[in-house]
Amino acid sequence: MQGITIVDHPLVQHKLTIMRDKNTSTAGFRQLLREISLLLCYEVTRDLELTTRVIETPLTTMEAPTLEGKKLVFASVLRAGNGLLDGMLDLVPAARVAHIGLYRDPDTLEAIEYFFKAPSDLGDRLVIVVDPMLATANSAVAAVDKLKERGATSLSFLCLLAAPEGIAHFRNTHPDVPIFTAAIDERLDERGYIVPGLGDAGDRMYGTK
Repeated sequence: MQGITIVDHPLVQHKLTIMRDKNTSTAGFRQLLREISLLLCYEVTRDLELTTRVIETPLTTMEAPTLEGKKLVFASVLRAGNGLLDGMLDLVPAARVAHIGLYRDPDTLEAIEYFFKAPSDLGDRLVIVVDPMLATANSAVAAVDKLKERGATSLSFLCLLAAPEGIAHFRNTHPDVPIFTAAIDERLDERGYIVPGLGDAGDRMYGTK
């Protein structure tokens, strides 16, 4: 599918299977999400631009590759996005962080914003939006809408699971934003949950219902 990268690395798929299991504990789910986010982060940052700088090794002087441009921004869609954010910050600790507070209206499934905080110079940085589930995509679309309003021009969206309905909605609204995911599941149910999915990622992370 155009604009979509499925990260099918065996370790990603193995960890995802354990996370899907309803018998996996809250602590286990949270740890696996942190681990899998590291692996997903490798893929979403694969095309970062590099330059070189002169360094001295213990043996000689050399020109060595280093990241070019301003630091990344990881934009976490609260609250479940923080599960991916933590692991990604382990890999890229210098990244800036944006937080976007959204909740899904249980009747309309529309995204309602309650919080937004982001670096001021989004237009100069690659912004990676993170949320474990791309279900209806209402929250993802609302998050990208807000970031674009604040000046972001280079964005990617990273999730753990996606539904075909959510992909279609997101791609129709933001065709310029590539999607990175570990799996595309079958469908949404009548409540807007991904099937077979793994349940509500936020509830499973924090032991709530």
